[in-house]
Amino acid sequence: MRDDATAIDAPIRLALRPKEAAQALGISPRTLWSITADQSSGIPFVRLSAKAIVYPTRELADWLTDRVKAGGR
Repeated sequence: MRDDATAIDAPIRLALRPKEAAQALGISPRTLWSITADQSSGIPFVRLSAKAIVYPTRELADWLTDRVKAGGR
């Protein structure tokens, strides 16, 4: 088996848990919670239950791209 086979066979991550999303964005989990709580931020998330939230990877990437295009606003 080739070394790159693992990357090809890896499952696609449809969503990230808060800690993973914060790490992907380069911010602290606490900052992510603040952004999520601010409904005007528009950050995409899905509440799976009263305690479980995930951030869809594609929508999170699109949200970040939009923020960059808007000059960080």
